[in-house]
Amino acid sequence: MTIFRFALKRSFSNKTNFILLMLFPIACIFLPSGEEWPFLPYGYQYFGILLLFVGIRLVSIILEDRNKGVVKRLAVAPISHFHYLSQNLLAYAVILIVQCVIVVYGGVLYGQELYQPNWLLLLFVSFSFASLSIALAWVSIYRNKEISFLVYMSLIFLVVVLGGLMISVEIFPDFLKRMAVIFPTYWLAQGLDWIVFGGNAIRFSTH
Repeated sequence: MTIFRFALKRSFSNKTNFILLMLFPIACIFLPSGEEWPFLPYGYQYFGILLLFVGIRLVSIILEDRNKGVVKRLAVAPISHFHYLSQNLLAYAVILIVQCVIVVYGGVLYGQELYQPNWLLLLFVSFSFASLSIALAWVSIYRNKEISFLVYMSLIFLVVVLGGLMISVEIFPDFLKRMAVIFPTYWLAQGLDWIVFGGNAIRFSTH
């Protein structure tokens, strides 16, 4: 578990990470509700976007290790690549789960109307794992940390907009509506609607 503890420590090693991992999630709790859309308070839409940023920020540590030759040195160390990767990912997963718990149950304590907070927590945790998987797949393609991060940030913007987290897909033309289903953010947005409307969310989304 030494790698696990070290990964946790490194994740909070600079101010940018600390703000992303602690202050931004807490700030999401206090954002107000919209008049017509979104149906949950704004912070719970933005938290989905934040999870995408946090996922790539955490996984970029693995990319940094690869560039420094740490991964190569594991070949002669009494630690397998699987152990190294699994312990890092476990640390990142714990951080994301804690964030989700803080945002959801912090909102409950603050008095936000979250309808079904337990299901909301499950939804955010599932999306956290998806964002972590996407980020890990992404950094496996790139060698340069800065280029990887910048390109991924640009793609996040497109995925968030076309997936319906910042703009309701109901105002999109039919072509974009059909294309939206390929993005994980679309299913997060649909899940948030289900939290509010239950089984009626499916019928609502067809209008």
